[in-house]
Amino acid sequence: MSGSLVDVEAALRARGLAPRGAFHPAAGDGVSALPDGRAVGTLVLAGNVGASLWARFARERRAEADPLERWSARVLGEIAARFDAAVVLPGDGPPHPPFLRWAQRAEPVHPSPLGLLIHPDHGLWHAYRGALAFAERLALPQRDPRESPCLSCRERPCLGACPAGAFTTTGYDAAACAAHLEAGAGGACFEAACLARGACPVAREHRYPPEQARFHMTAFLRGRARDRSRASLGNPK
Repeated sequence: MSGSLVDVEAALRARGLAPRGAFHPAAGDGVSALPDGRAVGTLVLAGNVGASLWARFARERRAEADPLERWSARVLGEIAARFDAAVVLPGDGPPHPPFLRWAQRAEPVHPSPLGLLIHPDHGLWHAYRGALAFAERLALPQRDPRESPCLSCRERPCLGACPAGAFTTTGYDAAACAAHLEAGAGGACFEAACLARGACPVAREHRYPPEQARFHMTAFLRGRARDRSRASLGNPK
């Protein structure tokens, strides 16, 4: 590889993706070897913070299934070729890469009451779109030690904001969420990219704009419908 972490992060930003931290994988991290058999020395995560990728994606998206996933794969593929890296995507597998575990190794994100990872600066308004795997152990900055902002949040407004009651202290009921949206009662949920998510007081300035919110909510429903279809085809009844 010719370059540093700073160079890789600059390349990600130039193509519309946000650098989301990096780490040196260890045993138990669930990081597979590179396609040529070499061990992974550094994993660099990429994604978005708020609307950071939306304008670029909106200009470059194609009429295809899962357009954001495929756009992310193309962009990461271009950058990987430049730096002699391999691309890892959340949908790879099975088994699927443990991106939530990797995220907590790469930057100061923590599980929130909603199950989403919360960041001290970005709140719940961020996502991971893929990773770049390098054989080299790139020089990394010192790990950010900040704790979860949820630890100092006594009211936890996120848990009471869902009109479908899909979020509780015991977990997330995805079926109840989808049923509420499919019944036509979730207009506000679509505009907010989830009312429970929007109730979090952390980093509200990073909330998704309405077009991005609707895109993600629609993608969620499409994924639920696809899962039901697959389950039905696999059911002998």
